[in-house]
Amino acid sequence: MVYDRLGSAVRHGSSTRDTLPLHPDKATSTPPATRNSKLKFLIIFSAATLIVASAVSVTLLVGLRTRATGQSSVHSEHRKLTQAISRTCSQTRYPNLCHNSLLDFPDSLSASEKELVHISVNITLQHFSKALYVSSTINNLIMDTRVRSAYEDCLELLDDSVDLLTRSLTSVSLAGYRSGAKVGSTQDVMTWLSAALTNHDTCTDGFAEVNGYVKDQMEERLKDLSELVSNCLAIFSASGGNEDFSGIPIHNRRRRLLESESVDDFQAKRVHLPKWLSRRDRRLLDTPVTAIQADIVVSQDGNGTCKTITEAIKKAPEYSYRRTIIYVRAGRYVEDNLKVGRKKTNLMFVGDGKGKTVITGGKSVFDNVTTFHTASFAASGAGFIARDITFENWAGPSKHQAVALRVGADHAVVYRCNIIGYQDTLYVHSQRQFFRECDIYGTVDFIFGNAAVVFQNCSLYARKPNPFQKNTITAQNRKDPNQNTGISIHACRILATTDLQPAKGGFPTYLGRPWKLYSRTVYMMSDIGDHIHPRGWLEWNATFALDTLYYGEYMNFGPGGAVGQRVNWPGYRVITSAVEASKFTVSQFIYGSAWLPSTGVAFLAGLSA
Repeated sequence: MVYDRLGSAVRHGSSTRDTLPLHPDKATSTPPATRNSKLKFLIIFSAATLIVASAVSVTLLVGLRTRATGQSSVHSEHRKLTQAISRTCSQTRYPNLCHNSLLDFPDSLSASEKELVHISVNITLQHFSKALYVSSTINNLIMDTRVRSAYEDCLELLDDSVDLLTRSLTSVSLAGYRSGAKVGSTQDVMTWLSAALTNHDTCTDGFAEVNGYVKDQMEERLKDLSELVSNCLAIFSASGGNEDFSGIPIHNRRRRLLESESVDDFQAKRVHLPKWLSRRDRRLLDTPVTAIQADIVVSQDGNGTCKTITEAIKKAPEYSYRRTIIYVRAGRYVEDNLKVGRKKTNLMFVGDGKGKTVITGGKSVFDNVTTFHTASFAASGAGFIARDITFENWAGPSKHQAVALRVGADHAVVYRCNIIGYQDTLYVHSQRQFFRECDIYGTVDFIFGNAAVVFQNCSLYARKPNPFQKNTITAQNRKDPNQNTGISIHACRILATTDLQPAKGGFPTYLGRPWKLYSRTVYMMSDIGDHIHPRGWLEWNATFALDTLYYGEYMNFGPGGAVGQRVNWPGYRVITSAVEASKFTVSQFIYGSAWLPSTGVAFLAGLSA
């Protein structure tokens, strides 16, 4: 997000400088770097394998259906199940695309509505796999830094989405239901489909302010992907795939949660944990660092396993079900492109404390890269945990978007950490996340993204921005009404830094603004300082999203917590029902499974103890 001199806001993925023109006529004159060649090969192989796997799934489904229905019933089934397609597609936001895509699928005319759930995910996976494959074929093109950044983002995000859709397909498959071998709960599938849609949105946002041959090629390759996964979400939701927030106006969608275990059950029955997680693992977050037996030790003086965090991440196993502990000793670590990729699962980073172990960088959109690319540290491997570390981006307020920490990992926990920056400090990109006892500093949209995330017992500090800027704490970018995402700020402190406090009259601070159409953010039982503007919330652009967003406040206090002068937007509400507020607590908003108790971190499951 960048503000002009009058304070008008514009979000984009690059700096305000023009990008260099592309030269398609020279596209094949220079071979790619070795790393890019290897990446291209792996992506092509992976995508091709998944396309074949999807085709096998098609054949299996057709075979099951053919055996289940005799040839004599084809004519009668044709009429009945065409109505099933019509009913199924009527639940979606893009019914024409839904109808056409289902008709292209073998035997869809004889599929039941339940089978159409599987078919819709299968179709979407095939399209994403193909998009990944054909997108990787233009890797050899000459691209300037900005375009290359957006292109590499897209390859990474498409690859992640293929994985998410593959897991979703396995979870909703008929064979899985019959054998009891589902790999994911209904909440898992909703999370994975929501993340796939967010990934696509991030990919296209990266190309928003560039022009040329590569952008044109990528737009063609990405065509209809967003709409297809949106339809998947709608179809799965309508089939009973997710709990709707009854009493909360989320576009008249009623759903049902298959798991019915209560919060008390989770608290009392600690046996509901992954098999690989030991009792020792559950205590890790509160165990003194001196008592932790780390698998990898990072020490800049050479007295550890590695000198750099980059080397430690490389040493960590891939697809591990066992917790791998990386202890990062005190020091200031400045390393480029620190990233825990999708394959690096269940990594836990332990530091010596806030301000002692510091992971920092200064990359911003002024380096001609996307916002996604600016993160000092990024994590997308499921089960990521960080404790007692400072994540920082020192680019400063004048360089606009500059991310300190980006998290797109499912079941991620960040505990007792500092996250320090200015604009776009913390990118809660996607999937389920929990932050506790963290101090987060920033100016413009300094907590942003489309995860299902709860902040609990955290301190959110607004800093003094550039002249003519306004501070906004959150910019939530839920794009689709069926995504199970949003930002919940529960029992936190909303504060001003010492440099902002005396100047707060000249730099108004707001609780948030809607980045995308269905933006969703709540503040509950939090202490709000007097630096917050009485209106509370800020428009993104005129009337955009004001009737489709969901912004709520529940039992906040402090001088900035008064709601008498708040905005009167259709989507804003003062929450008066504890039942409604409870929908945004840890137990209901980000549970879905026993993942959070299994980490051992203290948390408040409901509204209060």
